[in-house]
Amino acid sequence: MKPNAIRLAFLILFFALALSFTDSVRAQQPVPTPSDDDVNRVAKQLYCPVCENTPLDVCPTQACQEWRELIRLKLSEGWNDQQIRDYFATQYGDRVLSEPPRRGLNWLVYTLPPVIFLAGAALVFLVLRGMRPKTAPLGPGPAPDAPVPAPVEPNEPIDEYLSRVEEELKRAEKS
Repeated sequence: MKPNAIRLAFLILFFALALSFTDSVRAQQPVPTPSDDDVNRVAKQLYCPVCENTPLDVCPTQACQEWRELIRLKLSEGWNDQQIRDYFATQYGDRVLSEPPRRGLNWLVYTLPPVIFLAGAALVFLVLRGMRPKTAPLGPGPAPDAPVPAPVEPNEPIDEYLSRVEEELKRAEKS
């Protein structure tokens, strides 16, 4: 081979190797620092371990400030929201999560309210349906213009007590 061809081959090999290392250099660029909005997005999903029922993003305690800085650090390391929530739940228990995980008895939180609502709606429907006045069945029957027969009065009173009351009323009318 000619010396110029060998030099050209080495030069091409050198540039090829040099270009192959540039991807690894670009991959090691620093991750931008997460903004306060990013930190608060995650912090809204967590509750303060010290204050009761206070979201982490609005809690003024020192512990919450440290937690927010830890969230900022985890985000800058490339963790996603779910990984950070799982980390805090592992460290402090499920009580720090704004939404309980859907497992175990926590399923009752998600299923019981709709079941109770539907049962109540069915009960109200049945009660209202039972309160409707009963209508006469459709079909053959007396004509609408036909006279309604008068109720037949029995010759003797049905009840002995009723007969006494009627006698007392007749006496009161005569007096």
